[in-house]
Amino acid sequence: MTQSEQKKLVADTAIDTLIEKGKIFSGMKIGLGTGSTAIPAVYRLAEHIKSGELKDIKAVVTSFQTQNACQDLGIPVYSMNDRIIGGHLDLSIDGADEVTPDCFCIKGGGAAHVREKLVEYNSDIFVVVADSSKAVETIGTKFAVPVEIIESARIPVTNALNKLGAKCVLREGVRKAGPVITDNGNQILDCTWEQPIDVAAMEDKINGIVGVVENGLFSKNKPIVFVATPDDKVEIRNWH
Repeated sequence: MTQSEQKKLVADTAIDTLIEKGKIFSGMKIGLGTGSTAIPAVYRLAEHIKSGELKDIKAVVTSFQTQNACQDLGIPVYSMNDRIIGGHLDLSIDGADEVTPDCFCIKGGGAAHVREKLVEYNSDIFVVVADSSKAVETIGTKFAVPVEIIESARIPVTNALNKLGAKCVLREGVRKAGPVITDNGNQILDCTWEQPIDVAAMEDKINGIVGVVENGLFSKNKPIVFVATPDDKVEIRNWH
């Protein structure tokens, strides 16, 4: 099974299981994430809406990519600030760049982690879908942790991150000269460490640096994780 096939398998399995087990139902406020595994989940959700099995789903999206998909699929989109949402969601579903056995995650490979964290830390239930390549034992040494910063703070934030043991690289655009600019108008430092990090502690330490908007470590709202396995099955972690 190819990586793309795994992504569709795990996305379909997650949506179908969540509906079957009563964790997704009509009338819910649902956060929809960004990326190559989250988007298949959006399409699967749309299939259940089109069939009439789900009705009156209200979506909050984490990027222009997901907003465009919802508009194309006829899923109504709101913001966290809309009165009908009230700053809180019933459930959110998203992908991850890395996920550990303890269900700690790195997100932000697509530069949407600030909006993702806003949505997912304000959800009763957070769900992650991932192909087998995203399942890791530790975080910090391989896939870079994105740190979104305001432009004028690049050097002082880099110095502070260096003191935390991080090696920082400003993320550069593809088919664009210069740095990546997020949907929020900020820049991103991609950070790695020589040794695995304490995810929860490092999330707080990074966010304590003046000039940091948010980082891509997710430890505060542990997700239910659906992860594809190398033998083309789907493992469910932290079901509750």
